Amino acid sequence: MITADLSTALPEILLAVYAMAALMFGVFTGKDRVAQLLVWVTAGVFVALAFWIAAMPAGSATAFNGMFVNDAFARFAKVLVLGAAAAVLLMGQDFMLRRNILRFEYPVLVALAVLGMMMMVSSGDLIALYMGLELQSLSLYVIAAMRRDNLKSTEAGLKYFILGALASGLLLYGASLIYGFAGTTLFSGIITTVAEGEMPLGVLFGLVFLLAGLAFKISAVPFHMWTPDVYEGAPTPVTAFFATAPKVAAMALLARVLYDAFGTAPGDWGQIIAFLAVASMFLGAIAAIGQRDIKRLMAYSSISHMGFALVGLSAGTEQGLQAMLVYMAIYVTMNVGVFAFILSMERDGRHVTDITSLNQYARAEPTKALAMLVLLFSLAGVPPLVGFFGKFYVLWAAVEAGMTWLAIAGVIASVIGAFYYLRIVYYMYFGEEGEALDGAMPPVQYALLLASAVIMVVGVVNLFGVEGFAAIAADSLAR
Repeated sequence: MITADLSTALPEILLAVYAMAALMFGVFTGKDRVAQLLVWVTAGVFVALAFWIAAMPAGSATAFNGMFVNDAFARFAKVLVLGAAAAVLLMGQDFMLRRNILRFEYPVLVALAVLGMMMMVSSGDLIALYMGLELQSLSLYVIAAMRRDNLKSTEAGLKYFILGALASGLLLYGASLIYGFAGTTLFSGIITTVAEGEMPLGVLFGLVFLLAGLAFKISAVPFHMWTPDVYEGAPTPVTAFFATAPKVAAMALLARVLYDAFGTAPGDWGQIIAFLAVASMFLGAIAAIGQRDIKRLMAYSSISHMGFALVGLSAGTEQGLQAMLVYMAIYVTMNVGVFAFILSMERDGRHVTDITSLNQYARAEPTKALAMLVLLFSLAGVPPLVGFFGKFYVLWAAVEAGMTWLAIAGVIASVIGAFYYLRIVYYMYFGEEGEALDGAMPPVQYALLLASAVIMVVGVVNLFGVEGFAAIAADSLAR
C-alpha cells in the first residue's frame, strides 16, 4: 500500500527532494554564484516532469487514503503549471542578473511554490488542500519581497502576506464548518453528505467561506485588492510568475473542490461563482482604463480574465469545465509572451513600465511590436486569434447551461476591456514621438515573445490539440 501511494505521488516527491537538494547545494557552494545554474537546472526539472506527467497512462489513482488524486484533470493542470514556471524562470533570469537581485533562493522558492501547486490540483481532502495552498503561498510571499532595498517590493510582500493570511483564515474557518457538519475532510465523504438531500446550512456557510479564501488566490472580485499593488511592487519576473502558474493552480483547485466535494449541488455554488465572474469581468475591464503602469494594467487584466474563466466554471457542466481548462491554457500562453515583452522595456538600462514609453515603438522594432499587437488583440478577444476562441468557449458553455445573461455580460465586459489593450497598440504605432526604448532583448525573451504570438495565430487551426486534452481532463473530474 505504501509503495503504491509513493508511486502515485512520485513526481511531487522527486520535486520536493530536488528543492531540498538545491537549497543545500546553494548554501554550501557559494550561494549566489550558482544562482544562474540553479535557474537552468530547475527549469529543466520542470520540463522533464511535465513530459513525464503528460506521458503517464490514462486513468485515475488515489494515494494516502484518498487525500491525493492523480487523474487526467490533475495531470493537465500540472503540465500547464510546470510549463509556465519553466518559461518564466528562464525569461526572467537576465533581468534579475543585471539588477543584481538573482539569489540562489529564487529558483528554490519557485520549485517549492510549484510543488505546492501540484499538491493543490491533486488534493482530495481539505487538509491536503490547505497544505498545498500554504506551501505555495508562503513561497510567493517571500519572492514578492525579494528586492529588499526597494520600498514598493517590500510593501508588496507585506501586503500580500497580511491579506493572504486573512484569506487563509477564511478558508480554514470554512473547512472547519464543513468538517463539523459532514464529519469528514475527504471530498469523497463530503459529496456523500451533500448528496443525501438538501445541503445542510452549516455546510453551505462553510462552502461560502471556502470559496472566499480560494477567490483571493485567483484575485477574483471582491478579493482582488492585493493584486495591482503586488504586481507593481514585485520584481517583474516575479509578477510574470504570479500572473501564470499560480492562477492555473488556484483555478484548478477551485474546480476540484466544487466538482469532487460539491458536484451534486451546482445550484448552490453556481450562483456564487457567477457573481464572482461578473464582478471580476467588469471591475477588471473598467478599472484598467485609468492605468498608465503596464504592470498594474496587467493586474486588472488578470482579474478580468479570471472572471471569464469563472464563467465556464459557473455553468456547472462538463462542457463548462472543459471551456475553463482551454481558457486557462490560452491565458497562460498569452501572458508568457506579454511579460517577455514587458521585461524588455528598458531605457538606458533602467526598467520602465509607463505605457506612454511605447510611443512609436513599431518604427524602431517592427517585429516585436507586431508580436505584441497579436498578443494584445488575442487578450482582447479579437477574432480570429486564439484568445477569441477561449472567450467563445466559456461564453458558449454559459449559454448551453441556460445562463445567457452571464454570456451577454461577458460580451459587454470584453468590449469594454478591449479599450486598454488597443490603447497600447495605438501608442506603439501612432503615439507621439519621444525618447526611444532600448532595442536589446535577450534570446530567451525574444523566442518566447515570438512563439506566443505565433501560437495565437497558428493555433486557430486546432488549438494544438489542447481542446481534446481538456475534454479528457474535464471528463475525469465531472464523471
